[in-house]
Amino acid sequence: MSAQSFYANVPRHLVAVDCIIFGFENSKLKLLIMQRKVDPMQGEWSLMGGFLQDGESMDDAAARVLKQTTGLENIYMDQLACYGDVGRDTGARVISMAYYALIRIREHEQNPTQQFSAHWLELHQIPDLIFDHRQMIADALKKLRDNAHFHPIGFELLPEKFTLSQLRSLYEEIYQKELDKRNFRKKILSMDVLEKLEEKDKTTSKKGAHLYRFDKQKYEELKRRGLVFEI
Repeated sequence: MSAQSFYANVPRHLVAVDCIIFGFENSKLKLLIMQRKVDPMQGEWSLMGGFLQDGESMDDAAARVLKQTTGLENIYMDQLACYGDVGRDTGARVISMAYYALIRIREHEQNPTQQFSAHWLELHQIPDLIFDHRQMIADALKKLRDNAHFHPIGFELLPEKFTLSQLRSLYEEIYQKELDKRNFRKKILSMDVLEKLEEKDKTTSKKGAHLYRFDKQKYEELKRRGLVFEI
């Protein structure tokens, strides 16, 4: 008897993955959304997503959707939650597993704007979205804030080299509140996980601001010794 026959009388449902893709550009936290190309609700704004394929795990499906929509692989991605309200999708009974991803916008190998009618929008610019995608974003933001507080995942949104001002702007965007410049600088430098470079960013002043780089290897070593990353 085949495995399939054991469940011959069990209802069948569609399974999807939806990706909440965050980026950081011009000191603003942004979200990648697209105009849906198929019915139901063709032309409406949506998160990036797709259906689970045969022989594919949920993580693999999310990675595939991310690769197809951004051209990026091996980036920070975390499972968020399962969304299964009976009427959440007007086309059929669809259960969706949501993931959120953090990417560096300038590292795109493809142009998602042209290929998927997608746009990077600031959080306050997000229009009405299909189904329960607005709730997914709210849940992803909460998890991002919770994780960023005790883990250095914020560096996944920054270029390899950054100023302390850019780093502070990122966390202000994540937390949606202003952070004290002096206290932030003191706290982040006291953890000794940043490498100060000789290079300077002179885009905003002639004097320029020193560039830094996150030392992941040193962070892992300090974490084993008991370092608690907290911003």
